[in-house]
Amino acid sequence: MNTIKKIYAVLFLLTLMVSCSKQSFDDTGFADQAAAPANLSALFDITQDNTGLVTITPNGEGVAYYQVYLGDGTTAPVKILPGKNTRHTYPEGSYDVRIMGIGINGLTTESTQTLTVSFKAPTDLEVTASVDQANPFKVNVTAKANYETVFRVYFGETADEEPASFMENETISHVYSTVGSYTIRVVALSGGVATTEVEKVITIENPLLLPLDFEGPASNYPFINFDGGDATVIDNPQVGGINNSAKVARMVKNAGQPWGGSVISLGRPIDFSANKIFRMKVYSPRVGAKVLLKTENISDGSINFEKEVTTTIANGWEDLAFDFSAINTANSYQKLVLIFELGTVGDGSANFTFLFDDIRLTNSLPSGTAQINLPVSFDDEAVNYTVTDFGNNSTVNGVDPTNAANKVKITTKPSGAETWAGTTIGTASGFATPIPLTATNTKMSVRVYSPAADIPVLLKIEDHRDPTLSVETITRTTVANAWETLVFDFKNHATGTAALNLATTYDKASIFFDFGTTGNGKVFYWDDVAFVTGGGSSGSLGLPLDFESAALTYTFNDFDGGAVTVISNPEKSGINTSNTVGRMIKNPGQPWGGSWIALSSAIDFSVKKTFKVKVFSPRAGAKLLLKVENQNDGGINFEKEVATTKSGEWEELTFDYSAINTANSYHKIVLIFDLGAVGDGSANYTYLFDDITLN
Repeated sequence: MNTIKKIYAVLFLLTLMVSCSKQSFDDTGFADQAAAPANLSALFDITQDNTGLVTITPNGEGVAYYQVYLGDGTTAPVKILPGKNTRHTYPEGSYDVRIMGIGINGLTTESTQTLTVSFKAPTDLEVTASVDQANPFKVNVTAKANYETVFRVYFGETADEEPASFMENETISHVYSTVGSYTIRVVALSGGVATTEVEKVITIENPLLLPLDFEGPASNYPFINFDGGDATVIDNPQVGGINNSAKVARMVKNAGQPWGGSVISLGRPIDFSANKIFRMKVYSPRVGAKVLLKTENISDGSINFEKEVTTTIANGWEDLAFDFSAINTANSYQKLVLIFELGTVGDGSANFTFLFDDIRLTNSLPSGTAQINLPVSFDDEAVNYTVTDFGNNSTVNGVDPTNAANKVKITTKPSGAETWAGTTIGTASGFATPIPLTATNTKMSVRVYSPAADIPVLLKIEDHRDPTLSVETITRTTVANAWETLVFDFKNHATGTAALNLATTYDKASIFFDFGTTGNGKVFYWDDVAFVTGGGSSGSLGLPLDFESAALTYTFNDFDGGAVTVISNPEKSGINTSNTVGRMIKNPGQPWGGSWIALSSAIDFSVKKTFKVKVFSPRAGAKLLLKVENQNDGGINFEKEVATTKSGEWEELTFDYSAINTANSYHKIVLIFDLGAVGDGSANYTYLFDDITLN
């Protein structure tokens, strides 16, 4: 039995092996019988960040692969294997996405499915709109939001306004033409139709700016009075002369402090880039009343600059000039301070009541109005050479007894004049800048023509605000009826008087001829009051001009748009690493705008006749005209013009003066950059110069 079972088992295995050997895998007939793909669909996953990014995942049965037609104009389909996906970015809109499923036997089935892409509106929109600090008509706008693509702003000034576009972290600005309230509308775009917007109301106010003419409502001029000063805007009670305006300001100085006055804040800092001369119309009850005009920083009163002048007319309008040419324009000044009769307590009477009007900035001083300053020559038509006699002295304008072209002062000490009779060199306001005394430079000089030798002459200097702060010294004439230069050393103060104190500001000087003797009719000519450095006998402002002396005053006289200041060297490099240089800014004015400086003595051309000047120009080809003039007659002059060859670096220009007429006298040096072109005050018309030498 067991043997029979074994035989059947062997036969069964042989049959199975024969059957398996006949199977073939090349037979694909079964695929022909497969059905076409079915149940096609697609899953759309749209990101929620307003980018339009969509993930498309197709599904279906019996699909070997898919071809997806994106429906946005893209021609070629995307091939996707089962279980995979594709990503595509759509603009906001509706799209028919066609899905084609391809089976293993090539049979296809397709389905179209609608895809809708919509962006949500931006959220958390924040808008900031603020008036610019430097320009009260300018508004600056910034915005931020979530899901925005761009911002558009309507400033609300004109109808049918075209909006301006800007991005987050960007500031967009607009300057309004008139005052008023404006609605600013900022729209945040999503990249689609959804938007979010915010409105802001901005008010553009009439800023209080120069010039101040007081013609508006009194409330527009918010004076802040202090210590007895009381300024208000009133109807003009003194119409006539140079002032026929309807309204003016009035200052009544009441009992209080000697410095009582008033301050007014402007809408923005004063622009001193082109104009540095204040003018103001004043109606004073008397001649010689002092008027102080001061500018201050808006928040730091220690940053300031001031000038004081005196009235020359009683009960009539006059136009006073305040020379601010030495102001530090690197600082910001926004307040105007007015003090009448600084040093005297008012009483509120008519004698302490002043009118003022038309405060404005100009670029030039009227003839005879510039405040006197060292050196004093009596030859500059722009300077006010008023002097103040006391003790019955008498001083008049005159001419040099040895040179009719030279202007001088003639002082007579009449019979019976006080032993202390003298003359203040200028008005009660003193010099425009303090006398630059130092431990090693303590001298001044005066040219004197005396009727006799051995006459004592006293020179006194003081703080013009406090005459008790003074120092005086005496020297004696050595010749009769001839010019000599007297030197006064304040280290050697007169017996019984205060010693020199270098901590004191000395800005006023008085001269006393035949001091200590009662007047007997002696007549003295005098001229050329100067500060002395280096132990010399006269003012030392001469060649070379290197602008490095802290003791010297480099007084440039600007004209027709030229503006020169002495500044710290901003371009220490190359051939010029000096600390201090001259800077010329050529502002709008005339093609010949420039500046000149007067030297203490005539230039000596007897041996040397070649000028050299170091120049830093913004461009090659800029011209510099260097001219010398006679002290009293501008028609006596000589000039040469040289063009720069470098830009943005120092170079030394050479001016050949070999043809100059050495029989003439030349005291003044005139500088004109780009003669023939009107400047615009820009960097393209800003030049540095230094080391003017004669070689």
